[in-house]
Amino acid sequence: MRSITVTNNVSLDGVMQAPMSPDEDTRGGFTLGGWALGATADPELGAEMGKGMAKTGAMLFGHRTYDHMAAFWPHQTDGNPFTEHLNRTEKYVVTRHPSLELDWQHSTVVAGDAAQTVAELKATDGGDLSILGSGELVRALAKVGLIDEYVLIIHPVLLGSGQRMFEGVHQKLTLLSSLTTGTGITLARYAPAD
Repeated sequence: MRSITVTNNVSLDGVMQAPMSPDEDTRGGFTLGGWALGATADPELGAEMGKGMAKTGAMLFGHRTYDHMAAFWPHQTDGNPFTEHLNRTEKYVVTRHPSLELDWQHSTVVAGDAAQTVAELKATDGGDLSILGSGELVRALAKVGLIDEYVLIIHPVLLGSGQRMFEGVHQKLTLLSSLTTGTGITLARYAPAD
């Protein structure tokens, strides 16, 4: 059985909305997008995230996050190691729209109810699955116990508004490891306690 790991930027008050760009996700009138951009210049965080990229497996995206990432990453030519990793990795897109057309290489539609379709995918043979962003998908899978690990990049900032990663989710977690960088960002790995 495949495991599922979520890797996300979150503010100290749990917001995950639009960490990397002012126009990434303005739903609900959110105007604080780009609040995690400082992390791109954190060498300690970069080194830790590079270790995760060395693992094989596939990506699992919600429809909205996939669209945002597919509009950016396939068009990058700067030699960024994240570009190569994301472009070559197999990507599954969880959506309610079975006729959705995907044009980013190595992308496959997984249509239907998120919990059911991802449970079926998780039960197949293959590499582990990683989720970036995809808040609605994360919450749906967390509520039914399908997430095996959370890698949270916790930024020392309070946003006061925005979509929270765990809105409506009740789950006890166990800390597996943590690292705080010189910039005050904490990289914390958690697993469900049960």
